[in-house]
Amino acid sequence: MKVRHDAWSHEDDLLLAETVLRFIREGSTQIAAFEEVGEKLNRTAAACGFRWNAEIRQHYTEAIEIAKKRRREKKREENKEKKSSAKHRVVADDNNDINSLTLEDCIAFLQNMKEANDGGQAQSIKTDHLLLQKRNEELLKENKELQKKYEKLKNAHQSIEEDYKILVKIIDEARKNIILGDDNKDGNNLVN
Repeated sequence: MKVRHDAWSHEDDLLLAETVLRFIREGSTQIAAFEEVGEKLNRTAAACGFRWNAEIRQHYTEAIEIAKKRRREKKREENKEKKSSAKHRVVADDNNDINSLTLEDCIAFLQNMKEANDGGQAQSIKTDHLLLQKRNEELLKENKELQKKYEKLKNAHQSIEEDYKILVKIIDEARKNIILGDDNKDGNNLVN
C-alpha cells in the first residue's frame, strides 16, 4: 500500500531525475520511469510525475536535450545495424546459392531497408526541421524587435543631434553678442 509523503528529499529528487533521464536515453517512456521510482520510494507514479513536472524538470532541460540526442543516436546506430545485417544476410545467401533466395527474403530485406531509412532518419530530420523552424521564428521575432529598437534609437539620435546643432548656434550667437558688446563698451570708453 502506497503511503502519502509530503516532503521530497534531495536524494528522492535525484533518484527521480536520474531515472527519468535514463529512461529517455534508453527510449522508454517517462511514465515507466515514474512507476519505477514510485516502487522504490513507495509513492504513486502520479506523485512522481507531478513532482517531475512541477519542480524538477525545469532544472534538467539541458540534460533532457542531451538524453534525447543520445536516444536518437542510439536509434540511428540500431537502424544502421539492422540495415547492415539485412545486407549481409542477402549477400551471404547470394554467395552460397543464388537460387535459395526466396521472395520472403527479398521482402524482409526491403522492409528492413525501408524501416532503416524511414524510421530513424526521417523522424530525426522532421524533428530537426521543426526545431530549426521554431528557432527561425524566434530569430525573426527578435530581429523585428531589434529593428524597432534601432529605429527608436536612430530617431532619438537625430533629435539629440538637432538639439546639439541648435545649442551650438545659440552658443555661437551668445559669443558674438558678448564680443560685440565688449567692442561697443571699448568704443564708448574711447569716445568719453
